[in-house]
Amino acid sequence: MARLSDVIEEFIKELLSEAKEEEIEIQRNELANYFSCAPSQINYVLTTRFTQDKGYYIESRRGGGGCIRIIRVNYKEHTSLAEIINDKIGDYITSDSSNRIIDSLQESGILTQREAKIVKIMLNDRTLTSALDNKNKLRADILKAVILNILK
Repeated sequence: MARLSDVIEEFIKELLSEAKEEEIEIQRNELANYFSCAPSQINYVLTTRFTQDKGYYIESRRGGGGCIRIIRVNYKEHTSLAEIINDKIGDYITSDSSNRIIDSLQESGILTQREAKIVKIMLNDRTLTSALDNKNKLRADILKAVILNILK
């Protein structure tokens, strides 16, 4: 049986896929009532599963039930190459952060599942073993090169 966090995540992703725009507005309390959980469970899902490096932007308004706007970043339309490289990668990047960027590129349709898997293998810690203390810098350089060539 799926965990509640997984169910909430899939529910929100389904709402996003059905939306005409790449964004939805939800009421935190209504969603919590729907899933019979505490509003903090909704917050947990939003802060861990819908992050910027996974391709989402969250706007939250206090009061009136806690309205939340979830915007899916479409790399092809909304994000420039410079933003991905400078803001999301920088000079150093961890394996987990690079995997989240790769996953969001796959969800956006920029990478296929197979391509995403290959890039993840290229960037994992075991592959970069010989880099020793420079793994995160080398990982950032490789990921930038991949993105530059894919998004040309």
